[in-house]
This record gives sequence, structure tokens and C-alpha cells, in this order.
Amino acid sequence: MSLKVNNIVKKYNDKVVVDNLNFEMNSPGVYALLGTNGAGKTTSLRIILNMLAYDEGSVTWNDKPLNISTVNLGYLPEERGLYPKFSILDQLLYFATLKNVPKKTALERIRTWSKKFQVDEYIFPSSIGKSNKKKEYKADQLSKGNQQKIQLITALISEPELLILDEPLSGLDPVNTDLFKGIIHEIAKSDKYLIMSSHQMPVIEEFCSDITILNKGKTVLQGDLNTIKKGYGRVNLFVKCEDDIEKYIKENGIAVVEKTPSEYHLKVNDENHAMTFLKKLIDNNVAVIKFELREPSLHEIFIEKVGKNNE
Repeated sequence: MSLKVNNIVKKYNDKVVVDNLNFEMNSPGVYALLGTNGAGKTTSLRIILNMLAYDEGSVTWNDKPLNISTVNLGYLPEERGLYPKFSILDQLLYFATLKNVPKKTALERIRTWSKKFQVDEYIFPSSIGKSNKKKEYKADQLSKGNQQKIQLITALISEPELLILDEPLSGLDPVNTDLFKGIIHEIAKSDKYLIMSSHQMPVIEEFCSDITILNKGKTVLQGDLNTIKKGYGRVNLFVKCEDDIEKYIKENGIAVVEKTPSEYHLKVNDENHAMTFLKKLIDNNVAVIKFELREPSLHEIFIEKVGKNNE
């Protein structure tokens, strides 16, 4: 199976909001679509989902036009969309019906996911505890975090081939963030195709091998994340010493990115530059507590590619 997004263009009157977007997934995994607010991420996702028409290009699944009536898709939108005054179970069964999932199968899957997401008591309250007269919960009786869990269950209930997650961890507390991340890891390992959009760069680094960064509708960076990082080289140096090293930094022509009470974040030319600096410290009997040389983070790359253009 494969997903191909080929030269997609989307316009609103004279404004181009997606400008020749290209990317493809030829094997299961997690693909990241990144950008600032208004960069065209959500519009691109909705085009893939057949929710929006586009002006040029194509979206194919297995070399055929992607059609939601023939391709099993799951979608977690950034704007959550549960019906506030209806019971959780009724809503889940309704969404399962829309995906042609038989009721018996749907109930089995709902029970499985409700346990994993720790929301059994809200979906099957009569089976929890001694009482069998507990009323079913409605969506507006749940916290935002638990509503988000229910929303993701609706996306998973059909066991989709392609799952699209738009800001899946937005607004979650640390405990539920770890819970969601664990489930996303589980899904990713089950030969599924996932597209993820998020403003949380560490999350993207944790899950995604391939990325596209959009800025004002245009692709400004694309490819394998590890390859992209290697292309920058290991030029970020983090140093912590017991002694003042300001003069050694200046003598070696090293740029200071940031100085905190505990350490320096420095920018060197290359690894040899860093090793020369380390030798200087050792030769002068400076006690080095930390000396870490690494590639730039995705956050730093993202800021470089889109930050200045959006100031």
C-alpha cells in the first residue's frame, strides 16, 4: 500500500493556502506535517480526507484516487467534535455504523479501547461496581482529556488503514500524554500508516522518521529527519564547568547561543573545533562536568526554517 500526495494546490480566491504539496508514504510508519498556525497543515489534511476540494494535483492510495468510501480512514481533528448531550456509548456505536462496523464487533472494540484509555466507567457504567442502575455518561460530563480519549476511540473503531492525527496531544496533562503516546506507539507498530501534525517538536522526533515543514503554504523542508539532522552536522555544544570559561570561549571564537546559571549552549564550526576547545579546557585544568556535542533539534531546525519569516 502507498499514499501519494502529488502537487496539491488549494486556493481561496487569489490566495494560495497550499502550494504544490508533495509527499508519499510507501510503507507503514508515521509521517509528520509541520508548520506554524496558518501554514496550511489542517487544510492539507482535510484535502487528503476528501473533506475539501483542491484546485490542482492528486491524492492516491495504491495508485488510485483516494476515496473515503473505499479506503478505511481514521481522523482525530484538532477541533474535537463530540455531541455534548448524547451518551458516549451511543455516539461510539453511531460512528461505528458510519464506518460499516457491525454492532457486535463495535462493542468488542469499544470495550478493548475503553480499557486501554481507562474510560470504562464512562462508557459501561453499569458494569463498574455493585450498582447496575448507573446512567450512561454524556460527553459534556467528561473532562477535556477524557473527551479526547473518546474522540480517538471513534477514529480507531474501524481499525483504519490510514490514521490522521491533528494535534493528538494538545491540552493533555502529563499522565494522559504518556497514555496517548503509548497507544500511538502501539498503533505505529501494527503496520499502520499514520500522518501526524503537532506543534510539539519532541513528540514529532519521538514518532516520525519523515517530515514536511510548511510555511505559508509552501514546503520549506522535507525528507528523512535523521538525514536532515546529519546534514547540519554536530555543531551544538553544551558545556558545564566548575570554573569560569568565558575567556576560553572567546579565545576559541565560539558563539554563545544561550547562557544559563548551570551551563552554556555554544555553537561550534565542526567537531574539530569542539575538540580543540575541550583540549584548551583540559590543558588549563578546568574541571569539565558536561561536554555534549549534538546535532540540532527539530525545534531549532523548525525555527530556522520558518521562525524569521513569521516574525
